[in-house]
Amino acid sequence: MALYPPTLARLITSLSRLPGLGEKSATRLALHLLRSSAEEVQELARSLVEVKEKIRTCSICFNWTDSDPCPLCRHPGRQAGQLCVVEGPGDLLALEKSGGFKGRYHVLQGALSPIDGVGPKELRIRELLERLEKEAVEEVVLALNPSTEGEATVSYLTELIKSRLPRVRLTRIAYGIPLGGDLKYLDQGTIKMAMESRRET
Repeated sequence: MALYPPTLARLITSLSRLPGLGEKSATRLALHLLRSSAEEVQELARSLVEVKEKIRTCSICFNWTDSDPCPLCRHPGRQAGQLCVVEGPGDLLALEKSGGFKGRYHVLQGALSPIDGVGPKELRIRELLERLEKEAVEEVVLALNPSTEGEATVSYLTELIKSRLPRVRLTRIAYGIPLGGDLKYLDQGTIKMAMESRRET
């Protein structure tokens, strides 16, 4: 005999596919939604649909946005001479919250991982090089996660940029971040210190 009605079971299954949610957490969320008002559930459903319909990547930095270019790329107060390269939008958000960087960003949308089939063509590396050639960038800050994939990406970008654009200064955020850590989950003080103590790569 089924423990839950089929519609509730489907919701639990759908929620359990979300990262960080196991069956118990998904069940708890599903039961909470069941107890919530129709208006609250409809608002959640509208938000989910709206995110899929309106959010896209910025044509300049490739961060998630609902306007193109994104607010950070349009902001006149950002330092145009500095470009911070990150793996994903969550990393950009973590750096921005720390307040340690006032330049512009470039989101690679991942890191090199040959085992997973992610090579240079799957990332926004070509667009990065185009930006460096067109924009008056003096310094590129490599703020990639200190993982195996992040390290491989840093090495690849360092060689590529140094060979093509030797005028550009390359720096890297300092190792105040634990090996295997993920920028978006670190506290703002650690991120700010790492950004302020970046070094030549």
